[in-house]
Amino acid sequence: MGRSRRQDKDLGASKFGVLLDASPDALMAVNADGTIKMANAAASKLFGYTRAELIGSDHWLLLSEGFRSETRLLQEHLQAQPDKPLPPREVYGLHRDGTEFSAEVAGSLLDDGGSQVLLVSVRSTEHRKGADADLLEAMSLLTATLESTADGILVISSDGSVAGFNDQFLKMWGIPPELLDGDTEVPIMRLIISQVANPEAFMARIAEVVANPAAESHDVLDFKDGRTFERYSRPQRVGERIAGRVWSFRDVTPRRQAQALAEQAVTDLAAQAEQLRALAFQDPLTGLANRAVFKDALVAALREPRFKTVDVLLVDLDDFKEVNDIMGHQAGDDMLVEVARRLTGCVPTADVVARLGGDEFVVLLTACPDVETIAACIVRCLHVPVWIDGTMLRPSLSLGLASMGNAAIGASELLRQADIAMYAAKTAGKNRYCRFHPDMMTELVQRTDMEAGLQLAIPLGEISVDYQPLVSPRMGQVVQFEALARWDRDGERIQPSVFIPIAERSGLISEIGAAVMTLGLAQLAPWLNEDPSRSLAVNVSGVQLQEPDFAGNVLRFAEASGVGAYQLVLEVTESVFFDADHSLIKQLASLREAGVRVALDDFGTGYSSLGRLQELPVDTVKIDKTFVSMVRTGTERLPILSSMINMAHSLGLTVTAEGIETAVQADFLTARDCDFLQGYFFSHPEPGARLKRALKRADSAIQALKDR
Repeated sequence: MGRSRRQDKDLGASKFGVLLDASPDALMAVNADGTIKMANAAASKLFGYTRAELIGSDHWLLLSEGFRSETRLLQEHLQAQPDKPLPPREVYGLHRDGTEFSAEVAGSLLDDGGSQVLLVSVRSTEHRKGADADLLEAMSLLTATLESTADGILVISSDGSVAGFNDQFLKMWGIPPELLDGDTEVPIMRLIISQVANPEAFMARIAEVVANPAAESHDVLDFKDGRTFERYSRPQRVGERIAGRVWSFRDVTPRRQAQALAEQAVTDLAAQAEQLRALAFQDPLTGLANRAVFKDALVAALREPRFKTVDVLLVDLDDFKEVNDIMGHQAGDDMLVEVARRLTGCVPTADVVARLGGDEFVVLLTACPDVETIAACIVRCLHVPVWIDGTMLRPSLSLGLASMGNAAIGASELLRQADIAMYAAKTAGKNRYCRFHPDMMTELVQRTDMEAGLQLAIPLGEISVDYQPLVSPRMGQVVQFEALARWDRDGERIQPSVFIPIAERSGLISEIGAAVMTLGLAQLAPWLNEDPSRSLAVNVSGVQLQEPDFAGNVLRFAEASGVGAYQLVLEVTESVFFDADHSLIKQLASLREAGVRVALDDFGTGYSSLGRLQELPVDTVKIDKTFVSMVRTGTERLPILSSMINMAHSLGLTVTAEGIETAVQADFLTARDCDFLQGYFFSHPEPGARLKRALKRADSAIQALKDR
């Protein structure tokens, strides 16, 4: 008997089920409505459902949300393009317990009695995660290594195509990344060839390694822009097979430049060694011997018994700082060179003529019969005017002379004695020489003691103020007093010319100056308040002006005493204006804005000229007494005095003449429209308690001038 159609169908389904169960992948036949028509044993195992539970269920329950459209897209593609099956698609499936797992899905369409069903294949990819992670980590490490190296790396496969490169390679060669995506390497090679200095050698080396794939290569590439690369090439091996070639490029430009500099340094070493030998024994500016040479020569001379005399002449230029400040350091250097030339000419038989540093020179003489004549000659020769940059300057120097006597003496001590004698020459008036005498050591000790005493002068109340009047010839009365610091120590009055320089060197001048100003304002306040045209003049040191709050303190002192700032005059020397610290001038400018007037003291004794007056923040110039002393009979022709007064008036400045000792001098300067007169003729400086006495004497002198 033949079988029925149903029997044949059941037999076919049975055979189809056997085939499905034989597959290791999960297979499911899915109807058009998405229900599962058939599932194999692998599907039951993969998803955790029995086959009976799977059949008739919606297949979406087996896919994670977000991937449930994958089967629909797969079916639509197969229906539209049955001849172009899609590769497996990555999805996430769902176990019966709700956990997700990664998988791949593929499919095909089957004919089921005239209708199509989708045969879905699901394969778990969970086993790949570890391997993929390891591979990803290895690739990341390799990429990071290639990108972190300073070398440019290029990998060429055996067929000549680019297999890999790092960003440093592109950066070093200036290659746009898009060129590497082209179909030909011609643009890249053209760009590379255009940069190297020797294209022929570059291509020849490439030809060599192409001809011998197993060869290794190393050479140096010079670029047209001055760069230098080292080029390395090695075969890329996969096991025993050569799969391509690795090229690496290293920028060695800095190293090559350093090598070139080192070679140049070696080349110049001989010349430099000669220069160093000269510097070891020679002053580079003047060409004289230096301190080391002088010291060695002096030590040797003092050890030599045949020398009956050893003399050291220490020379220091007076007020040399003003040359640098006014005319610049180049002018100062020019003067030093000229002084060195003259000094050498004065002592042709000297053992050593050296520059110790700055503006200090020294001469060593042995067995000299008349060293003082030579010292006088040096002072005289160096005081001759010198023209520098169109300006005539007259160098002035202080010279200290020290000689080895019968007693033995060390080199340092002899030089110290010359130094003490040199400072004695400065104290004595400069532009002279002094021979060392033991009494000078005593004087040095006294100066040291005086500085120590000055430290306690203010706390002990030893600083006082004397006042000298200034007279206005036009008004016929005293219009100003100058406050002068006085120091009485142990019943003895110390001269200002002695203790003021000590105070400036030690920094005590700021404390003394503040004390003089406050005391002067307090004592003269009643007299000043009687007439607003009256004023008080106080001397101010450049050291005081270096204090940042000096201007503020001055205004506070005036306010505390009840005196207007416009009644205060600060007297400064012209050297203040040539200090490198511009804050000094700013201090004076701020005080002038508040009404304080500034007087230029000792005008005409420094390096500056009348023409500089228009640049200085001053209101008054005080003609130094050395010019006033030129007036003896009143009949002298002294155009310099007239020029000073006329120039100052043309600039809107008032003029004070100090050092007036006679009526003739007073008449002479009054006739030339000098604004204010000051000196012993009118009154000696008097303490505050005898202020009326000073005023009375000044009035008597004024009346005497009227009666002449």
